[in-house]
Amino acid sequence: MKVKTTRFGEIEVDQQRLIRFEKGILGFPEEKEYVLLQTDNEGNFFWLQSVSRPEIAFVVSDPLLFVPDYQVPVKEEDFEQINLKSMTDAQVLIIVNKVDRTLTGNLQGPLIINSINRQARQLVLSEKKYSTRHQLMTLEPSDKQQVSKTA
Repeated sequence: MKVKTTRFGEIEVDQQRLIRFEKGILGFPEEKEYVLLQTDNEGNFFWLQSVSRPEIAFVVSDPLLFVPDYQVPVKEEDFEQINLKSMTDAQVLIIVNKVDRTLTGNLQGPLIINSINRQARQLVLSEKKYSTRHQLMTLEPSDKQQVSKTA
């Protein structure tokens, strides 16, 4: 299938790679289907691209790259909603934002993807241990490489 993006033009994506958020993502409840696009060879950051709206895409990453002890308390109803049997079948991602030269991650709203059936859900953690703007790294002025990581 072809997916239109504002950043990469029209790209061909295997339909089996669709990720479905039954309730959407916070702020975008009507957008249900996304694809995950890898844009660098290192695979640290991806674009979660809406299938139906080219202008909607989120930079996402594995939170464990920046916060090694990050744990998502998944409730039974969260497991049921995406037919997840165990966290070993899950991929956890966080939405990344750039503020000036700092990349921050939303650790309070992780995305849980069932890697078997591609159903997904954004959780909203009530625990205040994590922030919506957790500092992940500071970029060099050229924005090409990181200067420091924080946990």
